[in-house]
Amino acid sequence: MGNRKIFKLSVLMIALMVIVTGCATSNKDASKDEVYENTTEVVENKNTSTVEIEDIHGSVKVPVNPKNVVSLDNRTFETLSDWNIELVAVPKDVMPKELSYAKDEKVQNIGDHKEPNLEIIAAVNPELVIVGQRFSSYYEEIKALVPDAVVIDLSFDVSGENGETGESLVKGLKNATISLGKIFDKSKDAEKLVADFDKSIEDAKNAYNGTDTIMSVVVSGGEIGFSAPISGRVWGPMYELFGWKSALEVEGSTSDHKGDDISVEAIAESNPDWIFVLDRDAATSSSEDAVPAQDVIDNSPALKNTRAISEGRILYAPKDTYTNESIQTYIELFENMSNSLKK
Repeated sequence: MGNRKIFKLSVLMIALMVIVTGCATSNKDASKDEVYENTTEVVENKNTSTVEIEDIHGSVKVPVNPKNVVSLDNRTFETLSDWNIELVAVPKDVMPKELSYAKDEKVQNIGDHKEPNLEIIAAVNPELVIVGQRFSSYYEEIKALVPDAVVIDLSFDVSGENGETGESLVKGLKNATISLGKIFDKSKDAEKLVADFDKSIEDAKNAYNGTDTIMSVVVSGGEIGFSAPISGRVWGPMYELFGWKSALEVEGSTSDHKGDDISVEAIAESNPDWIFVLDRDAATSSSEDAVPAQDVIDNSPALKNTRAISEGRILYAPKDTYTNESIQTYIELFENMSNSLKK
């Protein structure tokens, strides 16, 4: 009888051990499932995370590291290329031919801003389209064309109607760079660019003596156009930014991409201490007949006796400036300016 009790007790204990072991195993498996579920959730959150940026239209939520990116903004191409950001479509007709996107056959060509093939944007199924500068007028049309994509407009106003042009230029370039850094997880690179930009501005300010007169021009098709203070192409905002003294004032000046009509004699009579030159053809013309801006300036009899020419005080913007107004281009330009003005 005593043996039966011991046997029953043993069986009962074994049964209890099995139950306990089963529960432990079940709990362990549940823990594994929970971990996998949490891991999946983290990955999904990472892939669908967004960042909020400000474009010219207001606040926009943009996916981080978006797929199938289209950029139409000349101020972004060099930055995105330096960061090895893949693009699926760009306007190759108005971008420097040396950039990786222009040479990559896998990147679709939208054309130029005058007659763009916007249908390509819809065909590449973008998550993000970056609009700006030359393509800003197509903003609404593009939004309607790709309703499932995020469309941002990184344009900024340097007309002088909403604040000083120099300040607007600096703020616009810095904000666009910081926004791109957030979107593509390159914030440290963006901060470095902004720091280099700030230093180049400070150095160029310190290098200018405050009294030398400046004549800024755009050379296109062998002709010299006037890039006026405030409104002039590329150079205009710099008069406010650096406190330049203009060699000439022209009424009704514009932001025309070829500069305002002005006679070489008028430039010569203003006798500037410095001549700053933007070579438009260097960035846009593939014709062998295009005349380099330096040849136009050097071979102008009327300009030979000006202080700027006789003393070699001529500064040329980087050759691709007209189609590449990136923050890197301005850093290069301001560094060259600083080095030249200090001499």
